[in-house]
Amino acid sequence: MLPNRESKKPQHNMFWVTMWMAGALLSFMAMALGGRETAGELNTFQILFFRSVVGLLLIMILLHRSGWDQIKTQNFGLHFIRNVAHFGGQFGWFYGIAYISLAEVFAIEFTVPIWTAIAATVFLGEKLTPPRVAVIVLGITGIMIILRPGAGLISIPALAVLGGALGFAMTHILTKKLTHQSTPLCILFYMTLVQLPMGFIPSLENWLWPSTYGWFWLVILGITAMSAHYCVTKALKLADATVVVPMDFLRLPLIALVGFVFYGETIDSWLVVGAVTILVGILLNIQGENRKLKLENTPN
Repeated sequence: MLPNRESKKPQHNMFWVTMWMAGALLSFMAMALGGRETAGELNTFQILFFRSVVGLLLIMILLHRSGWDQIKTQNFGLHFIRNVAHFGGQFGWFYGIAYISLAEVFAIEFTVPIWTAIAATVFLGEKLTPPRVAVIVLGITGIMIILRPGAGLISIPALAVLGGALGFAMTHILTKKLTHQSTPLCILFYMTLVQLPMGFIPSLENWLWPSTYGWFWLVILGITAMSAHYCVTKALKLADATVVVPMDFLRLPLIALVGFVFYGETIDSWLVVGAVTILVGILLNIQGENRKLKLENTPN
């Protein structure tokens, strides 16, 4: 009986990995739709402010259930720097959502692992292994294919999304430092608390209250922002990144379909080639990191 139970466990895990990633994919798409729909009545700063308001209320409810002691921190400065970087990442992402195709935003966002690898080398002193070099070279090649600077097609929104990817990369590096001393809820609490005034103050110049329709999508944004990352985290606990990351890349064709159905957006062949190039680099890096871990864990 034991062999049968063991043989069924991977299948059972894969079912739940698929379910968690389905939740993540739906969450990311709902976030993109929410960003596009609210952009019709609010500017990017206002979207980020109201998103922080909704997120803070949700996190406070969770903290009430799990305990407020966990928000005590000796690293508020690090939290602050992390959230400046994260705010910049979110601003670029939501700004791009309003002006360029959803597929292009998601494709450019997938460069985050490239900038993370570079930032980890510069700020954490991590070594540049051949797989990491591959992800950087192929990633930069992919983004050059998508943006095609020589063709004069680079747009301000596309550059904003690229800048946002840099912001997200710095966020990942600083989050890695914070997770040794802070709980996920603590990190999320300071994220919404710090970013709330960062969105509010610039919004005062042209203040607008969202409509009922806008509030609906803002609540969706606040909920899915947490559910997306929660679902990915749960999936990564059940399977290796080599399984989860290819599923995450389904975001691109799915959001391209959403953009086509709801907004009549067309799919650029250059975007597809560039996105595949980036994906190949990321997968090579993951395989290289897995081989490295296996060698480190192999007894001498």
